[in-house]
Amino acid sequence: MGLRVNNNIAAFNSYRNLQATDKALNSSLEKLSSGLRINKAADDAAGLVISEGLRSQIGGLTVAARNAQDGVNVAQTADGALGTATTILQRMRDLAVQSSNDTNDSASRAAVQKEITSLTAELDRISEKSSFNGVNLLDGTFAGKVFQVGYANGDTITFDVKSGAAAAATVAAVTEVFVSGATAFDNAAVSAVSSVTISGTTVSFATGGTAASAVEAINANATISANWTASVSGSSLVLTSKVAGNVTDAAVTLGATNIAGTTTQGVRAANAVKLDSFGSGGLGVAAVNLSTQTGAASAITTIDSALATVSSARAGLGALQNRFESVISSVNIAIENLTASESAIRDTDMAAEMTKFTRSQILSQAGTSMLAQANSASQNVLSLLRG
Repeated sequence: MGLRVNNNIAAFNSYRNLQATDKALNSSLEKLSSGLRINKAADDAAGLVISEGLRSQIGGLTVAARNAQDGVNVAQTADGALGTATTILQRMRDLAVQSSNDTNDSASRAAVQKEITSLTAELDRISEKSSFNGVNLLDGTFAGKVFQVGYANGDTITFDVKSGAAAAATVAAVTEVFVSGATAFDNAAVSAVSSVTISGTTVSFATGGTAASAVEAINANATISANWTASVSGSSLVLTSKVAGNVTDAAVTLGATNIAGTTTQGVRAANAVKLDSFGSGGLGVAAVNLSTQTGAASAITTIDSALATVSSARAGLGALQNRFESVISSVNIAIENLTASESAIRDTDMAAEMTKFTRSQILSQAGTSMLAQANSASQNVLSLLRG
């Protein structure tokens, strides 16, 4: 081999190999320090595409698991509120059974009715105020709510909390007819007569009775009670319409005295019965009246129906809660498996990469030494020149 000084081929070769070794060494350092096999697209273009897709699935499923947990929490919140409603309805049923016994006088039944009124108001409060994150759960509006429980569009569960109230239960407004004037509807006036006629229907009661007993007899009449609910306010008989938008005066005769001419009328807004709500209207117990034996007996059936409605809703919530919990379990398994797949593609095998790094380190040291040797080899030419 000839000795040349213009081009040191051995040095070029050593330098080229040293560059390749240095590149491998830097790549190993990057992978070992980040823990990732793919740090940029150039490391593995196809692997990058696959791993990014897997990351999207994992991220979506992680959020979906939280969404499903929200579903569990909503079901538990609604079930807790309905549990209280069940307790209230059970108490109302006990009162109905108590009042249906004719050993109760009108005063006793009036006291029972006061508690019923209070319990009905609490049912309405629970229905209107039970909420999750500001969203009402039991007022009939929590219907068709969509929970995203997967990473893909359309992977959802629809959530309904409805009582199944009939459309006919909705009342927009009612009419109250106040019967007063020259002939008062009080104890003195009622004790002198034995009947009252309302819109052509006569109700008889014992002479010498009270205004309260007369009202009890009126409300026990099926024909009148189908359209009106009677009560006493001061010395006035108050007839509250049960028919939406009813603005027709009721012709009232107390005994032989026609007092319809002094009737005044006013329409008030009623609390609209929200369809599918778990309030007293939605459960059908708003009109429960335990002031008579007949009304109390009828109330037992009505309250039993309301209890069945609430129990059915709670069973549905329990089933849905179990479904959400199953979703959480399956989603967590999917996250685990997809994470393993993504890790196999994108993460660094630290043991294998450390082996490569050690090899590159040795080659780098050897390459540097050989480059120095190649550069010094051309110094032999000086020996020839010195002669």
